[in-house]
Amino acid sequence: MNNFQKIPWNNITEFGQKTLLNTNLFTVSWILARFCNYNCSYCWPYARSSTPDHQKLEVYLKTLDSIKAQARANGFTDFHFSFSGGEPTAYKYFGEIIDHYCSDATPEYQSIHMTTNLSPGSKWWNKWIESTNALQRRSITASYHAEFANEQEFGDKCLQLMKGGVYVTINQVMVPEMFQELYERLQRFAARGINVTLKPQSDPTASFVVHGYQQDQIEKMQTGFPQRIPEAFKGIISTLGVELIDDKGKKYYVDQAERFNAFGFNKFKGWTCNAGYQGCVIRENEVKRSYSCQDEPLGTLDGGFELFKAPSKCITPSCVSSADSKLPKVKYES
Repeated sequence: MNNFQKIPWNNITEFGQKTLLNTNLFTVSWILARFCNYNCSYCWPYARSSTPDHQKLEVYLKTLDSIKAQARANGFTDFHFSFSGGEPTAYKYFGEIIDHYCSDATPEYQSIHMTTNLSPGSKWWNKWIESTNALQRRSITASYHAEFANEQEFGDKCLQLMKGGVYVTINQVMVPEMFQELYERLQRFAARGINVTLKPQSDPTASFVVHGYQQDQIEKMQTGFPQRIPEAFKGIISTLGVELIDDKGKKYYVDQAERFNAFGFNKFKGWTCNAGYQGCVIRENEVKRSYSCQDEPLGTLDGGFELFKAPSKCITPSCVSSADSKLPKVKYES
């Protein structure tokens, strides 16, 4: 049992993912395109497309190189790239992007993450494991969709990746009206030794958590399932948790920023934030400082972009994306 409920969330004045605090790591969350090979009935219209909408490969590679060059100019030397979609593996040249990223031998530390429905076959995943083997960390958030995936085969692929040295978590959006069904399935995955995380559902704009949860469901999301960390991952995974400091200087720790929304800890307007400086997001053709920030993009893939040269104040009422909320933030009294 964790003690997340005992954290004085209203008194927190500073926090960030440990691997991003006082380090030279720059992080990128990249939605390659909206195209997905699944057509789930509950998916947001914006989140997917039935028509391939990818950029040309050379545009992706040029963007990757430009991000690294600008980040290095700001003093960041190490990199973490997280790819999602749509479904990133549905892009036929996705392997070339991965190879290009992994071929950079300059960083002392370089890692990769991917959110995927695991639809490719086991041979594809064996090749991916081999291609990324030189990186310091590899992780996957596996999204299970019962309308298209087989539960047994999905779990088998998770175990295959784990055996190949990849840290795997099934991250389940807990749709209120499907809560019990989803929870029982997660129990079965957990029984097979696969880590699972329960996430509240956000609205299509990623601005707030939807209504409709019962109190016991909220408590289940807050408590979650015990996270199993294999011995080989303990040194790395310990740095992925979030360190929080309250107004008295006391420190607290949460294993992942995905838990924030269950506690309503997502309102940072006026705080100083490293979004756009120590990290950025790419949504199709736009480069932005974050998913949640409601401001103009930093630029576009085909027209160029410019990263911030220093942290800036948050201007957004609510920040529900874990990719955004894990970035270091400090609350200053006005």
